[in-house]
Amino acid sequence: MGRLQGRKEREPFVLEHASIATGDEQGTVQKDMSVLVSADGRIEQVCPTPLAYVPSGYHRINATGKFVAPGLINAHTHLFADGKPLSGGTDLSPRVVDAALKVVHSPAGKVLMDARIKGNVSTLLNSGVTTIRTLGDVGYEAVRLRDKIDADELTGPRMLAAGPLLAIPGGHGDPFIALSCSSPEEARRRTRENLDHGVNAIKVAATGGVTDATKLGEAGSPQMTEEEMAAVCDEAHEFGVLVAAHAQSPEGVKAALKAGVDTIEHGSALDDEMIGLFLDNPRSLRGFSALDPTLSAGLPLVKISQQELGISDIVRGNSELVVDGMVKSAKQAHENGIAVGVGTDTGMTFVPQYGTWRELDYLVRYADFTPAQAFHVATQVNARNLGFDNVTGSVDTGKDADLIVLDEDPAKNVRTLADPKLVIVRGKPVWRPKVKHFEEIDRLLDSF
Repeated sequence: MGRLQGRKEREPFVLEHASIATGDEQGTVQKDMSVLVSADGRIEQVCPTPLAYVPSGYHRINATGKFVAPGLINAHTHLFADGKPLSGGTDLSPRVVDAALKVVHSPAGKVLMDARIKGNVSTLLNSGVTTIRTLGDVGYEAVRLRDKIDADELTGPRMLAAGPLLAIPGGHGDPFIALSCSSPEEARRRTRENLDHGVNAIKVAATGGVTDATKLGEAGSPQMTEEEMAAVCDEAHEFGVLVAAHAQSPEGVKAALKAGVDTIEHGSALDDEMIGLFLDNPRSLRGFSALDPTLSAGLPLVKISQQELGISDIVRGNSELVVDGMVKSAKQAHENGIAVGVGTDTGMTFVPQYGTWRELDYLVRYADFTPAQAFHVATQVNARNLGFDNVTGSVDTGKDADLIVLDEDPAKNVRTLADPKLVIVRGKPVWRPKVKHFEEIDRLLDSF
């Protein structure tokens, strides 16, 4: 697999005789096109190949028979794990927790975590993902990696890095990937603490979750209050930072929307009030809120046998309580014109870092999206949801060259996204992209 590469000068090049899969909702394809990429990594010309002017010194890449498309955007990733089964937290005593925290926050632990997230980000990039948002980190390792990529010290995807999420004491993610808070004032202070460490995304836990639940019914149970989440949103929005909310029940989703969060992660069945808040949310940063259903994180937990998953009875039971609501919310959001995005919850049980394409497949098979619509939300809609639509998400002049080259049209067959032939991120090609697969996990994911 191609690892994240160190500093390398960009070379201007042109992709010639390509079919461009535009990523619009209709699945428009432009045939026999050329895409010129300048030395600064931007798209400088998109036009029919016979009309293209290619300056001398440009490397020519013949893309005859191939489809050039916008790179994928994954709006919900975790980089501390690779997708192999995670056990529930039911058997972790305070002593075990304290010991584990000391290890991961030690100098050696930080070095290990830096190496792990670098490998996982490399997997995401090699799988065709050119923009990611992390939503729950052990510390600020993703911030450090993002800064190296932005400084051109490494070739990697564009990153929104959240650092630790914000949760109530003992709530979802606490203490491993969360900072705890128990009042609006403390929630505001914790938000500021993350911002001071350089994060450019924030996440709150509106409800309990599945993987770290300690009792049946914890997933979806309300945790952070509307007032606490509103304090987070007010502070983050002042700095132009979007806020995501883990929410897996109607009560949690509604409270988070009223507080002004910008994206709901996972979701639940929607009522008219929630639909209205998604479409017109006066407290959100940009006047609307989006939904990332993360079907990749939910469906395997109920579709694959518990023995093969290697999860506890509590994790299985909580999964069965919330996954149906996640699927329903994706359908309802699609039907009502809500901005649905693609985020997979990478790193969670049976959500490998290379499987972003599966979320599109699930949207098609379980939420009534067409393949063209699924590809549209993974590119153009996700770019808008994350505030990057002026620089990425489409194959347009002036935007960064975040591109993938495919054998087939992804607007007709999303499974072609599993095997990109070339990945280009901000004008830097990743030649012969490869990822290490978990064959048994892939086999089980292919079984439903």
